[in-house]
Amino acid sequence: MNGQIRDENAELVAKIARPDEERGWNQEDFARKADLNRQTARRILLRDVGRKLRNVTIGRCARALGLPVDDLRYQPLERLLSRAVHHGLDDLDPGLRRAYDQATQPELQTWLERNAERASRLSDEELDELYSLQGTGGPLTRTGVEHFVALLERRRRLLQQVRAISGTEYLDVLEKVVALMYEKIQPYKDGSETRQSR
Repeated sequence: MNGQIRDENAELVAKIARPDEERGWNQEDFARKADLNRQTARRILLRDVGRKLRNVTIGRCARALGLPVDDLRYQPLERLLSRAVHHGLDDLDPGLRRAYDQATQPELQTWLERNAERASRLSDEELDELYSLQGTGGPLTRTGVEHFVALLERRRRLLQQVRAISGTEYLDVLEKVVALMYEKIQPYKDGSETRQSR
């Protein structure tokens, strides 16, 4: 009986570890995506079958792979591989799929997968701005992606409001407020040094 449980556990661990390897996830990526501690992620990826996986661990792994728990438990590995490797990507519209392909940082890729609706509203310029923030030690950390996307969304809303106001009788007021603020952020422009020295 003990040998049977060990065999079932080994098969389940392989069904989790192999798709992770196919996607190119390292231990840190896998731990983050499945919301597991690094030690558990390491055991799975090294196919350490010493202890039986807990149900909560299996559930988190299934969610990270985009699979129902029952499929992960009972479907053969070959059938699961293509589904797990391409989880979520086939459902993306072509524009968002290109955005995902251009994202090199796992945090940005994960954000795009989980926030497809918001991501689809990002303009090409906004996406380019996000791409420029990528890189080792760059500002796009796990929480940083959400922060920067929220800033882009705020800026987009503000520009929409400015456009709406500019079509009303408040255009003169808007123009004065914008000019005042614009002048505050300009350090030195032609003639400004002379004005400041007076």
